[in-house]
Order: sequence, then structure tokens, then C-alpha cells
Amino acid sequence: MVAIKWFAMKIIFLLTLAIFVNYSIGEGAPHSTTGWSVQKVMAPFPQSTTTRIAIIGDTGTGERAYAPGFSAVQKAMRDTVPDALLHLGDFIYQPEPFPNSCPDRYIEEIKKTLVAPYPLRLFVAGDNDLPPKKNKPKASGCWDKIDPLDSGFDLSDKNIPQPRNFEGTRVVGNALIGIIHNYPWQDPTPWLQPRIEEARKKGLWVILAVHEPALTTAWYLDKRDTVLKQLNALNPDLVFAGNQHSYERFHPIGPIEDGTLKIVKSESGKYQSGDGAIHIVSGGGGATFKPFADMQENEEHTAPKDVFDALAKRALMNHFVTLDISPDILKGTVWRVCVRDEPHDKWNPRWKSRQEFWNTIALECDGKPEGVTVYEEFEIKYKARKPYSLIPTIPEPAH
Repeated sequence: MVAIKWFAMKIIFLLTLAIFVNYSIGEGAPHSTTGWSVQKVMAPFPQSTTTRIAIIGDTGTGERAYAPGFSAVQKAMRDTVPDALLHLGDFIYQPEPFPNSCPDRYIEEIKKTLVAPYPLRLFVAGDNDLPPKKNKPKASGCWDKIDPLDSGFDLSDKNIPQPRNFEGTRVVGNALIGIIHNYPWQDPTPWLQPRIEEARKKGLWVILAVHEPALTTAWYLDKRDTVLKQLNALNPDLVFAGNQHSYERFHPIGPIEDGTLKIVKSESGKYQSGDGAIHIVSGGGGATFKPFADMQENEEHTAPKDVFDALAKRALMNHFVTLDISPDILKGTVWRVCVRDEPHDKWNPRWKSRQEFWNTIALECDGKPEGVTVYEEFEIKYKARKPYSLIPTIPEPAH
């Protein structure tokens, strides 16, 4: 009987407390005439868990890929035991121009290596996955078979603008993941901005994924007044892309105004939310490596100085990225995967390996032992929020 009375009193106390808080911070609360005030209660963070997402791009299924690299990367990625996989596109590198069909052996390999090990999967469509065309004759045309293997998007309110096919969002743990289709590019703001605003109200991180980079030093195309401007205006925390067979990370870049890159640099790789969007190119999942344009002495596609000023790290290497996402901290780890280069086998990790520019270009794993090691880490920390209090505060008396 005593226990029942105690429980009832506890319920009454909590209900009274809730009514008091609601009244104190509501629009209808009377303004104090005595100088007393009540601090507003912050919206709660998402649940206190950490979610691990593995990110990979440009993997090694097909005869034109680097199979030893893909095998080592996908094994190392599984060993990190992620909760979800984000693939940035280009699953298959088949050898023939204008293929008539998508061989089942490719799809079976994808199921085994990139589907079965991961409870949740989000896939971006790469140009090599779509039907072949004149400027991409060796595209596999396998997307119709690949797309059903991912986990799909969250349902959205039909009263707001809708994304196109192959686009959408999904909440994964403490983050909203937005997938944007590149072919053809279309400004995602109308359908994506409302979802991001709702995610921010819930305290979620925002991560966007595309196939072609908005910013890269690998093969530079000036997109600062189009794709880069549109993406950065959405104020995401991270933007991932593939397509370039390399790794690049840029310092946070704010909204683009008059074509200017507003950069927040950190030698430690530690940043705060609101510093800007961090753009990362991750295309080292098993495709052959392509040298950066400046290494090829290709002036037309060498990035300008302000883009290099924004660059934090870059490398030619097999790799993948893991994100450990908690409510307060988003921590990224880039895993370098070094494979023994057998000189007498048929595999070569270099794209167009007979080109003379390779005589002076080193790969990240040259001279390093076989194995998996951390290449770099980066971190974004939520800016400190003011603690809430239910106790009225009394201002200092005026003198």
C-alpha cells in the first residue's frame, strides 16, 4: 500500500513539473514584472548511442578493376563491424563496349561482398552502373539489378517536394543520410532542404552523398557556382563523393558567395559543427588508381590555388572510411589498405600503367608493409549547448 502511494505521488509530481515547464516556456506565459526569468529547456539529443557507418566508392567487381585491392578492402571493412554501408557508386568495371546484358556473376559477387555482411545499405548510382552511352561505352548497365539490393529510403510527406528516382533520405542512428543523383544533375534544394531542416530540429548530423565530386584536385571541373554552391547552401556536415579513384579530404567550406571559398582550417583535423561542409572524395575501393591532374601535368584540369588551399589530405591508395556517429561527436577514420604488388601476376593497381607519368608518381602504399592501418582521423564536435535549468534565475540588481 505504501509503495502504491509513493508511486502515485511520483506521477503527480512529474505531471506537475511537466505542466510548469510547458507553461514557463510557452508563447502564452506571462512576462515577469519582477525581473525573474526561466531559461528555456533545450530540445533533447537523439538517443545516446554510437552508430558506425562504412563508406566506400568505386569498388572492384569486373575485369577492369583491381581485384586484389577490392578483396583486401572489403575484408578489412567487414572486420570493422559497421552498422551500415554507404556505397558511393561505380560497383562494376566490365571490359566490353556497349554490353548487351549484366552478367549474374557480377551481381552474385556484389551480394556476397557488399550486401550480405551489412544489415543496412545505401547505394549511390555511379556512371559505370548506368546504361552505356557514347561518352561512357563500357558502363555496365547493371543498376537495375544493383538498386534493389540496398535498403531503400524513408517514406516522406507527400505534401512536400519529392526527389527523383535514385534519390532520397534515410535516418541512420544519429544522422540523416541524403543520396543525390548525378545523371543529370538537378538542384536538390526543393526536396532536400525541408528534410534537413526537420533533421536539424531533432539534433541529427547531416551527411550527403553523390557520385561525382563537387570539389576535387583529381580532375578539376569548376562547379563552385553550381553543384558546390547548391550543396553548401544546405549546410551539411559532410559531403561524400566517389568517381575519382583516390582519397581527398577538404577543410570545412562555408556557403559560396561570389565564388569565394571560405575555409576553416585545422591541422589536427578537429572541427566544430557550423564550420562548414567537409567534402571527401573516397574512390579507392578496388578500382585502378588515376593520378591527380597536376601529377600528370595536365594544366586544363589542375585545380586552382584556392582549391589546393582548402585541401587537407590526399592520396592514391586502396581505402575506406568509417564514421562513428554519436549525438555530440562525428568521428571519421580513413583506413589505408596495402596489398602486396606481385610483379608477375596480371593485376596492376595503376590506371594506364604504361604511361610515362607513372615513372615519377608514387602510390601511398609504396614501401609500406601489407596490411590495414589508419591513414588519418578527423572529427566534428557539436558546439556546446547551454545547459537547461528549471530553477528561475534572478538577475543582479541594477546599480
